[in-house]
Amino acid sequence: MNSAPILELHDVHYRWPGRASFALNVPDFAVRAGETVLLLGESGSGKSTLLSLICGTVTAQSGVVLVQGENLAKLTAAGRDRFRAEHIGVIFQQFNLLPFGSVLDNILLPLRFAPERRARVADPKTQAEQLIRSLGLPAELVQARAGKLSVGQQQRVAAARALIGNPSLIIADEPTSALDAATQATFLELLFAQSRANGTSLLMVSHDARLADHFDRVVEMSQIVRMQEVVT
Repeated sequence: MNSAPILELHDVHYRWPGRASFALNVPDFAVRAGETVLLLGESGSGKSTLLSLICGTVTAQSGVVLVQGENLAKLTAAGRDRFRAEHIGVIFQQFNLLPFGSVLDNILLPLRFAPERRARVADPKTQAEQLIRSLGLPAELVQARAGKLSVGQQQRVAAARALIGNPSLIIADEPTSALDAATQATFLELLFAQSRANGTSLLMVSHDARLADHFDRVVEMSQIVRMQEVVT
């Protein structure tokens, strides 16, 4: 495994709007290229805020967030949106598929906003079909409406959408919470296989410690995030 970090956070401080008396602090956290990391934490531990900082949808008041060596704070809001689209694949907890779009439309959607990501593959449609098969979905499902799929099928389509175009980092927000243990294990095996094939790093947040054995490294939120009361 490449030891170079794909993601780094150093002395990051963030205060929530309207909650000025509380702040989140991340002294140091990193994910190496090709590494799979499970970040464990209960509700209210700062998981969603940390992911937002990593994705650049919110910015810290101080500190550094680096993705592929790029300091997100030095980018404009539009620049962060473009950077995220090009380099980060996201699997949302609720999947966020377009219900009336086809499976193929949903998988290819990120490439519409990311020309560099689109250029990494010779034929995006072919890669989408390969991802569908590799993630255990029948090939004929490619033209099915996403809203007609089962929860397990939607989850795999969401994974394929995150993986299309070979982003360097996949962020997964509780993507297995609606699945039973056997289906969780199958999904993770397929997701890891695709991540390894593309050299993609994977950071998954969850409250479920039973997932730990599947990952290269497991980190507790309490180990990297400090919730601080700010005296004013």
